Amino acid sequence: MTASHAPESATAGRGGLGTVRNAVRLLELLGEGPAYQQLTDLAERSGLSVPTVHRLLRSLVLADLVVQDPRSSRYGLGPELTRLSNHYLSRLPLLGALSPYLSQLRDQLEHTIHVEILVHGEVIYVDRVDGTGPGPYRDAHRVTAALSCAGGRLLAARADDDAVWQRSLDRAEDHDREAATEEARARWAAAAHLALAPEDPTMPPEVAVPVVDGQGATVAVLAANIDDPDDDSVVRAVAGRLGRAARAAGRTLGHA
Repeated sequence: MTASHAPESATAGRGGLGTVRNAVRLLELLGEGPAYQQLTDLAERSGLSVPTVHRLLRSLVLADLVVQDPRSSRYGLGPELTRLSNHYLSRLPLLGALSPYLSQLRDQLEHTIHVEILVHGEVIYVDRVDGTGPGPYRDAHRVTAALSCAGGRLLAARADDDAVWQRSLDRAEDHDREAATEEARARWAAAAHLALAPEDPTMPPEVAVPVVDGQGATVAVLAANIDDPDDDSVVRAVAGRLGRAARAAGRTLGHA
């Protein structure tokens, strides 16, 4: 066996389980980098052979989970993922518990309100109510590295599994990784709220509070865009309102 085939044999597994695992890996790779990617690049990055990647991609295209650009023959994520994700969100108890509070918080704070969850080292903004001001930001369908924002730092630091923290570190930019010391991790895990201005100037500062379910697990954060994360009085006032809503919603979760 040559060295080039070792990664594939290590990840293939047996039967259908290995096939599913490899297909999921390709979807993850298509979610990173450019919108459309070459077959050979996907094979190199996945450690799978070109014929294996081609076979898996053909199956994913038939399921609309992947699309192939007819001009370049490159591959990208497909529309079926959007349909499935919306079905998932429509059934998510977390959003049902928080939704009664989002518009109320927006009206009270006059800021955009977000619900954020952590998935594989990235923060997914799964719900949003826009603030009353026009604002310079556009963040629909937002996905960002966990350690780049206040909510993601809370979620990563509070995770019970060290692998979650490590994956967040792996996805972080250098400046965020340098800030994520073990001391910082402990501080973020114990914090009732965090406020942060991201390094990315197109992203707004936010203050975030944890949403803890009835079993004590941090399942999400509730966050609000703010103008100045260094204005302690504003941060405390916003965090106080967010915290009350998060606690009320959290009491309805995790008791089933």
